[in-house]
Amino acid sequence: MSTQFSNLKIKNRLIASEDSLLIALKQMDRQMVKMLFVFDNEQFVSILTIGDIQRAIVNNIALDTPVAHVVDRNKKFAHVGESMDSIRKKMLSLRAECMPVLDEKGVLADVIFWRDLFEKEETDLRPKIELPVVIMAGGKGTRLKPITNVIPKPLVPVGDKTILEVIMDQFEGIGCHKFYMSVNYKADMMKYYLSQLDHKYDIEFFMEDKPLGTIGSVSLLKGKITTPFFVSNCDSINEQDYRDVWDYHVNNHNDMTIVTMVKSFKIPYGVIETGEDGLMTALKEKPEQTYQVNTGVYILNPELIDEIPEGEFFHITHLMEKVQARGGRVGCFPVSEHSWKDMGEWPEYLKMIDVL
Repeated sequence: MSTQFSNLKIKNRLIASEDSLLIALKQMDRQMVKMLFVFDNEQFVSILTIGDIQRAIVNNIALDTPVAHVVDRNKKFAHVGESMDSIRKKMLSLRAECMPVLDEKGVLADVIFWRDLFEKEETDLRPKIELPVVIMAGGKGTRLKPITNVIPKPLVPVGDKTILEVIMDQFEGIGCHKFYMSVNYKADMMKYYLSQLDHKYDIEFFMEDKPLGTIGSVSLLKGKITTPFFVSNCDSINEQDYRDVWDYHVNNHNDMTIVTMVKSFKIPYGVIETGEDGLMTALKEKPEQTYQVNTGVYILNPELIDEIPEGEFFHITHLMEKVQARGGRVGCFPVSEHSWKDMGEWPEYLKMIDVL
């Protein structure tokens, strides 16, 4: 693909309109960006954002669908000769990461990025949300032994903070300041560590006296939480702005929303499909399968707390099945593979700290 626009600022962000959504998603991950510039041969078409891909997945559009079928061709752009003040106002109103500048023929003449016009403190103008956050921090972290023989998994360091602080800081960044923390293993150590920090989090601890599964201890919060709330595990970091997940949850009237990660697996062999009498019906050379994987972050409506049995071992999957069985809505909000970093086992933890 060649273009008439050679600006180095976007050389790694170009994608052809005939490329698939999966190719676009992988390119975003590889370049660590959330937006690509779509071209049809040499003609600029529009911008493709991670939000466009997420909406496509939510609407059950296959990831092998060409970008051209999904990209919004009616997005607002700037034009050659337009004042910087006008472009600035347009970007503010759209909260746009960048603004393409087109000439009278629709040719891409320039790209103005947010950082070119705005101070660092102006980068987040979205309204904050104030929802409770339940942190599931009671596990023993057996897969991270021997380090968890000494410290609990939530206090395992990633960079210059613990993973617990990274998770809570992300929620505080979008306006969520009230935390409920389910604790058990080395609970006193966690309480002491958090009490010694300069930054004081608003945390109410509740004790899981015996293992109650991945959501069972939330039954102890009956009567305390009366609004929708987040639930997060303590062994992964997600770069997604959770306000997008909240918007999806509300707009789709979900009872429960699962944050999922789009994971692709390429089978390194030719795959044969067979039918009656073992006769070959199809041959696919090194096919790629895509799945949505549970990341361990959820939004739950408060009524679901009453559906969690008290004092019983109960997994989040049991709650999903229970809600579905009664006709409730369990939504899935997808994030890209690169956006989710897991530390559940040593290989994943070492990869996590290597990129942070």
